[in-house]
Amino acid sequence: MEEQGSRRRPLPVLLLWVNGLMTLGFAGARQQTELCNESLMLEKLPACGKFFEEMMKKVDSKKWCNLTEFIMYYDNFTQCTEREANNASCFWPNPLAEGFITGIHKRFFSNCTSEKVHWEDPPDEILITLILIPVMLTCAMITLVVWCSKRSDIL
Repeated sequence: MEEQGSRRRPLPVLLLWVNGLMTLGFAGARQQTELCNESLMLEKLPACGKFFEEMMKKVDSKKWCNLTEFIMYYDNFTQCTEREANNASCFWPNPLAEGFITGIHKRFFSNCTSEKVHWEDPPDEILITLILIPVMLTCAMITLVVWCSKRSDIL
């Protein structure tokens, strides 16, 4: 009898151990063993910028503000910067990579400012109508509720 009890004890411990390992693996709770090599990352990122620059030469500079014209090149650039950051054991995006990407943006997209929309109030006739309709409907609904509550014996 005691022999069966001793056989069953390791099973729950084993299951808890396996569950713990799986939870750590699936949750991405591994500790980063390597430190970020910032100098290596800063050395490799310009290659991504150079490749992006070569690809952007294929696009007419007047179309640089139209994302559909170069979205594939920009996607490749983004993936390149992420790959190089990860190769240097750095997370992405990090402040150094963001600074590099911002420099590329300033170089190619500094003239792509969005036009500011100047908002104006509608004409007074429309504005008064848009204000009075909900106020009148609210008053009508309150009147209807009060009237119905007083006449609950009929309903």
